[in-house]
Amino acid sequence: MGDRLRDAVAIVTGAGSGIGRATALCFAAEGASVVVNDVRADAAESVAKQIATAGGEAESFPADVSDRARVDALVHRAVERYGRLDVMVNNAAAPLPGSVAETSDEDWRAVQSVTLDGTFYGLRAALAVMLRQGRGSIINVSSGAALGGEPGLAAYAAAKAAIVNLTKTAAVENGPNGIRVNAILPGPIETPPLLAAVEARGGIEAWARQIPARRLGRPEEMASVALFLASDESSYVNGAAIVADGGISARTASPRFEETG
Repeated sequence: MGDRLRDAVAIVTGAGSGIGRATALCFAAEGASVVVNDVRADAAESVAKQIATAGGEAESFPADVSDRARVDALVHRAVERYGRLDVMVNNAAAPLPGSVAETSDEDWRAVQSVTLDGTFYGLRAALAVMLRQGRGSIINVSSGAALGGEPGLAAYAAAKAAIVNLTKTAAVENGPNGIRVNAILPGPIETPPLLAAVEARGGIEAWARQIPARRLGRPEEMASVALFLASDESSYVNGAAIVADGGISARTASPRFEETG
């Protein structure tokens, strides 16, 4: 176990699987006490138990982040148990697919309520605590989908793009108070929902060939970015939107031939 987050208190939303789970495990391994949130109580409890088994400190708190009162209760519980809040990771999202023309009002609200509203509620609730403390790090998980259009991701991409601007606004407003707010924009990551979608649309190898890194990212790699932003190593990083996509967004828009050999 490391000590880059020794004595820190962190909340990670959507931590029952994927990037959230990897981040919670990483933070705990680096010395943080972690409140593990997920809408699925069994998933949150499983991650918290895994942390405890490894010798770390964690508590599960199941909640739907689209419910403002539950998000407030999540933050209140962290402070009630541990006395402070040093790191807030707003990771929960609802990636429902759908084109602009086909997305229903219900699906639009379902995505926005979890992905954007949930991030806003978490950001605001964390700020209420951190402003009193005079320090803290808030990390919002956006997406590479925030950087451009992608067929079938109308609601999700719109929410993730809004998160980038929300992050920057909160960073400018609260930097003078010792609070840093940054965003991570992951590219295609090996999470269960994405792997299922990739297999249904040509397979992992076909996708990997289109990525300069020639592979999908791993949840643990995103957790490492979150760890940097949570730690004092990033003390002068504020309002950043860190892209971690294997080089996809670095390309020009030029069409390219299928590579062989």
